[in-house]
Amino acid sequence: MIVNLSLQIIPVNSADAYPIIDAAIKVVQESDLKYEVQPFATLLEGPLNEVMEVAMRAKDAALEAGGEELVINIQLHLKKDKDVHFEDKTQKFN
Repeated sequence: MIVNLSLQIIPVNSADAYPIIDAAIKVVQESDLKYEVQPFATLLEGPLNEVMEVAMRAKDAALEAGGEELVINIQLHLKKDKDVHFEDKTQKFN
């Protein structure tokens, strides 16, 4: 099943948070998942195990990039017997 995951990584007490956030986004960009980088979060689309794995690798990259403390917000949208796609939620607004 295809799911949507929203990932927000917020470095706490970091003088320059953007390199930390950029390192996390780079992991998402290098994955094979469909994604959208947005101002407050990055959206991922794919199989549940893959989106969760990429989210955890993004967390690791943020820590390796200098994040000493992170607040991570994850939202997950899934359906029991049906795929969830970005366009299903947004196409009526385009």
